[in-house]
Amino acid sequence: MTSHVPNEARLIRLRPAPAAKEPLWRDVVGGALRRERLAQQRTLKDVADEARISMAYLSELERGHKEASSEVLAAAARALGLGLSDLLDLSGAELARLDRAAQPRPRTRVTSTGHAGIGHAGPGSRPDSRQGEVRLAA
Repeated sequence: MTSHVPNEARLIRLRPAPAAKEPLWRDVVGGALRRERLAQQRTLKDVADEARISMAYLSELERGHKEASSEVLAAAARALGLGLSDLLDLSGAELARLDRAAQPRPRTRVTSTGHAGIGHAGPGSRPDSRQGEVRLAA
């Protein structure tokens, strides 16, 4: 008599998805410089000359390859008609947008009242005890 061993399922573990990297400040500031320059339809050479920095260095700043000093950032901002605080505001807003985009978004559930995640769960629930409660389903 032969013994039969059933085929056991093999578990193949997949590597977990890599965590999203936080954006680097130099990438965010460089992107803000580039967006502003392009919005003004100006060339790298024009802005670099006015800021008194090399065109190659400004290009590296815009691509996030270099960390600029506050003096260089201020000069580049001034050449674009911005103050340093304006450049930092633009960069901060972009950083916040990127941060929000990287956060997992909770899903809402439509309840029997037809409202997305708001209100009573339906018949039999306590009418006033959960008013204004938001329910999120994972």
